[in-house]
Amino acid sequence: MSLIESPVDQGIPEWMTSEHMTGTTIMAVEFADGVVFGADSRTSTGSYVANRVTDKLTQVSEKIYCCRSGSAADTQAIADYVKFFLDLQENETNEEPTVEIASRIFQLLCYQNRDNLMASIICAGWDKVKGGQVYCLPLGGMCVRMPFAIGGSGSTYIYGHCDNTYKSGMSEQECLKFVSDAVALAMHRDGSSGGMIRLAVLTKDGCRRLNIPGNELPTFLVQINLLKFCRTC
Repeated sequence: MSLIESPVDQGIPEWMTSEHMTGTTIMAVEFADGVVFGADSRTSTGSYVANRVTDKLTQVSEKIYCCRSGSAADTQAIADYVKFFLDLQENETNEEPTVEIASRIFQLLCYQNRDNLMASIICAGWDKVKGGQVYCLPLGGMCVRMPFAIGGSGSTYIYGHCDNTYKSGMSEQECLKFVSDAVALAMHRDGSSGGMIRLAVLTKDGCRRLNIPGNELPTFLVQINLLKFCRTC
């Protein structure tokens, strides 16, 4: 029998001692001129929603962003380290860092500290060498370039949808719809995802941010259910 009482035994609520988690739906997809990002905005502490409007799209260089899921503290610290190293490289070489270099720094930090971190990252951006790129870094530090990547607890609900809906050569508007629909689907099903959808379009001209408030999320699930109900009437 343990002589040390747990916080629950002491009457302290779970949400007061749990780690802040960005458990989460994050996504990025390549298109001809760059990449499109998407993420929900919920941060939870146990069963308590600590922040409804978190920004999980973090800039690490002028044209490179990352999507963060896992421990909020771990992923913020990793993003800060990567930003420092990329700034250092840019000052030494007088050239913008490439997306691949940024993803490899993320990989190095995540892999070397894999036993101490809970961090899943999507690193994506645009550079003059390879254009728009998306790199997926799940727990453990593996790094793979993919045409699109999804992550976080909500991603488990939308793998089939993404595999069925994705097509190569999509335009910017098609990618925005693809990402917003997928994130909205995950938010409907996943209790750890919610709030609003934050979108970003990153090209050689820079980053353009878009937001979809919670009361304006795609409601195709409601429409489908209403259609089925009407057919049975």
